[in-house]
Amino acid sequence: MTQTDPAQSKVAIVADLGESFGNYTIGDDDALLGLVSSSNIACGFHAGDPRVMDATVRECVERGIELGCHPGYPDLVGFGRRLIEASEEEIRTDVLYQLGALDAFARIHGGRISHLAPHGRMGSIAQTDRVHARAITDAAAAYDPSLIVVCQRGVLAEEAEKRSLKVGYVFLGDRGYGDDGMPVSRKAEGGLLFDPEEVGRRIVQAVQDGTVRSVSGKVVPLGHDCDVALLHGDHPLVLQNGQAARAALSEAGIAVTGLQEVLRSKAPAAA
Repeated sequence: MTQTDPAQSKVAIVADLGESFGNYTIGDDDALLGLVSSSNIACGFHAGDPRVMDATVRECVERGIELGCHPGYPDLVGFGRRLIEASEEEIRTDVLYQLGALDAFARIHGGRISHLAPHGRMGSIAQTDRVHARAITDAAAAYDPSLIVVCQRGVLAEEAEKRSLKVGYVFLGDRGYGDDGMPVSRKAEGGLLFDPEEVGRRIVQAVQDGTVRSVSGKVVPLGHDCDVALLHGDHPLVLQNGQAARAALSEAGIAVTGLQEVLRSKAPAAA
């Protein structure tokens, strides 16, 4: 853990955005854009389409919100939350494809992708599976070595660091955690939180102490900093969660900034 004065702490707030598709609307992106400092934008594989990507990127750039690539499995039906049996080369090229697609919209709107946060099952498996972790970080490093990889502790962070990629450690503000300091399944009891005030308190605790209260009631270490707090865009209370998080962070004296600024503030001063 990087020890900081809580009164001077910084954290990014990110939400999954651009997850609508065609005639189907998921989430209230316009309202969320008033609460976040960074974005994870779906790239058309698990959610999103070219029109949605274009509009989402444009709004983020106009509001000064960091652009994040949110690549997932090619699984529109399952929203990217089902396991896809894919080779390392398939995962690498699928991530590259999605990075390139989002970057096209970023370029025409005068923005730049700051980070990559793998979505859903792809992202969760990459925490422990070396094949997924290598494929994702190979794609990121080849495309833009300045990209930040957003993840939790595990092999994805390790593989990112091997490739000299920066890591932004994420805390899932609306999810339940186990005694191991990792999120439990959405299907498990307590896997999803429905008390916005609790969500806000937990994010402050993660930033200040690097701990979380698990579903069993224990206070356990996360094993990493909280650089960015994630709110899932498809959560039914995502707006209330975001408002509560903002209020709790403000009361605790924790500034909400972009992820790049969070990591800059932690970098050792030049000699």
